[in-house]
Amino acid sequence: MKLKLLALGILLTFAFASQAQKYRICMKTTMGNVLMELYDGTPKHRDNFVKLAHDHFYDSILFHRVIPQFMDQAGDPDSKQAKKGVGLGDGDVKYKIPAEIQPEKYFHKRGALGAAREDNPAKASSGAQFYIVTGKIFTDSTLEKTEKRTHYKISAANRKVYKTIGGAPHLDNNYTVFGEVLKGMDVVQKIGEVKRDSSDRPIVDVRIIKLRTKRKFLFWWW
Repeated sequence: MKLKLLALGILLTFAFASQAQKYRICMKTTMGNVLMELYDGTPKHRDNFVKLAHDHFYDSILFHRVIPQFMDQAGDPDSKQAKKGVGLGDGDVKYKIPAEIQPEKYFHKRGALGAAREDNPAKASSGAQFYIVTGKIFTDSTLEKTEKRTHYKISAANRKVYKTIGGAPHLDNNYTVFGEVLKGMDVVQKIGEVKRDSSDRPIVDVRIIKLRTKRKFLFWWW
């Protein structure tokens, strides 16, 4: 009987594990390493990012736009061979991803991984370009101003995060957040503080050496 229960437990463990896979992204840059997790609640963005990582799409791509207390942006394929001083940001893959915007659950806190996009009514995301939020701390007063400007009411729980951890609340309800940084936020912060030109491109190139997926299984224990 004990052996049967043990066997059943093992089978159930693997059954639950197959439904509880979490994709993590290991990004090695010229300034250090960053570990990120992709949200299962944004499957289109998750699966696209995983595919690009498997295809080694992001290897050698630059962080082409960084703004202190806001975000670091990368993903332009034209940046791989770009000469210094050349404006970047228009390169992309030949498709967009339907918006998966869920601002109550996935919002622009510090460390959020979001999908960049051009202006479009459907708020569809770039197929390749992404950003990581560095952000800043907000007060009730500055959050109220943000709400008036964006016509979006920030939840009490999210307000608390913006007032303690910080972020970029003006992006909420407009861009898809599909993951977050787990480790290496100090690296993200350093990238956002480098000297940059008038187009916000770093003077000294900050490059993604490689970006790979790492699948984690969440096991149920008895």
